[in-house]
Amino acid sequence: MNGWQYIPMKSYLLQLIQNIRVSDLFDIAIITILSYVILVWFKKTASRFVLIGIVILAMIYAMARIFHLYLTEYVLQGFFAILIIALIIIFQEDLRRFFERLATWRIVRKIPLGTSPHHDAEVISRVVTKLIQKRQGALIVLRGDDLLDRHLRGGFVLEGKLSETILESIFDPHSTGHDGAVVIENSAISKFGCHLPLSVNISKFGNLGLRHTAALGLSERCDAVCIVVSEENGTVAIAREGTLSTLLNPGDLAALLIQFFHRRVPAGKKGAWVRWISENSWEKATAIILACGLWFAFGYQTESIRRDYVIPIVYKNLTADWIIEEQKPKEATTTLMGSKQAFDLLNEDSLKIVLDMTAVKEGKQQVLIGTENLQHPSNVTVVDIKPSKIGFVARRLVRIEAPIEVRTSGALPEGLKLRKIDIVPASIQVITLSKNIKNIKIVTEPINLEEISGTTKLAPRLIIPEEVASVNGRQPSVEVTIEIE
Repeated sequence: MNGWQYIPMKSYLLQLIQNIRVSDLFDIAIITILSYVILVWFKKTASRFVLIGIVILAMIYAMARIFHLYLTEYVLQGFFAILIIALIIIFQEDLRRFFERLATWRIVRKIPLGTSPHHDAEVISRVVTKLIQKRQGALIVLRGDDLLDRHLRGGFVLEGKLSETILESIFDPHSTGHDGAVVIENSAISKFGCHLPLSVNISKFGNLGLRHTAALGLSERCDAVCIVVSEENGTVAIAREGTLSTLLNPGDLAALLIQFFHRRVPAGKKGAWVRWISENSWEKATAIILACGLWFAFGYQTESIRRDYVIPIVYKNLTADWIIEEQKPKEATTTLMGSKQAFDLLNEDSLKIVLDMTAVKEGKQQVLIGTENLQHPSNVTVVDIKPSKIGFVARRLVRIEAPIEVRTSGALPEGLKLRKIDIVPASIQVITLSKNIKNIKIVTEPINLEEISGTTKLAPRLIIPEEVASVNGRQPSVEVTIEIE
């Protein structure tokens, strides 16, 4: 067989099942859900063709790396360097809508108390029919799953139960806010007199009025359904998912609204689950296949390999009044074992040996290094750590009050007598090692008495030893007074 070893499919599947862990199932489930949400959004987004083009370029880039097409790889590498910025600019509105939908998404929606799809559809249909007969314009918005607040401007909060009387009174030409939109959600009129964003893509629909342009603009930005009644020609139009269609028979409006309400709020819990399983079946199957393929490519634990890493040794819980000296060694060699996929995803900079210094004592000491000290991913195993212990010297820093000595040089001019020398402050607080307490000596730079002709005040610089540091980290200042007779 030229070195090839035949493995029966049954044995291979059995080995695959034995290697699956509970964490792998959660891993696949999370990626499946995310992939499904992205695929559903990808199907509905208006910019999906741009995204398809980017995916094609990504596939070309992958093929260029496999077949070593250096020029193509070099050019596309520069393109993908600015891809994130390009995606944010191109899909700004789509991404915002996607994250809003993700934050409010639920598998099965609860039916709001008092909601009756048939009743709501009949009420809206009868009011629209009356408005057409009276040749009164109207704009009604039925909220879907997406949030509407960021798209609405102005308006009045009503929060009233949906009824024919209220709708007719709102769209009466003498009523305040009759030119704006009415927002209906959960069998209630939440707002009226609202202004909607206008569409910028009206060329393919011909000459549209303001209400039609606003309805189309909102449907391009969310999944709401907008009903427009034209007062000029007495027609009713429906705007949804960026499209605008005129109903030839206004009586068909009730059936369309019932279909919309049932899609958003299923009739029953059992029917909701059946509907959820049956709709978007292609996207669900693709998401499962994609998640399993990614797990098989990056997460499937096959044969284990070993790799050695030189890892730095760091400390935790070491307070500022301790310093570590003479550490040997400063690094440790660690042997890790895992799958090739695990090592491909491993970030070497995240590997650290952390020693807890809560119980550190002053002086020379040794600390054992175990697997509990090594920070590492859970999908790799620690085989060995060399060396198994580390030696160092711990020194404690103490704060002391160090006296200051004034140094002088030369002699006073003839006829002058030194009465006394005062220094303010006479001492300063410094930080040093406990072993240096007895040897601390802080002096001023020498003051030349030959230049003194009378009582003088000076601010000489202090000479601070290297093993001493000031408390606040700044150079302390003193004032020296030389009294002369």
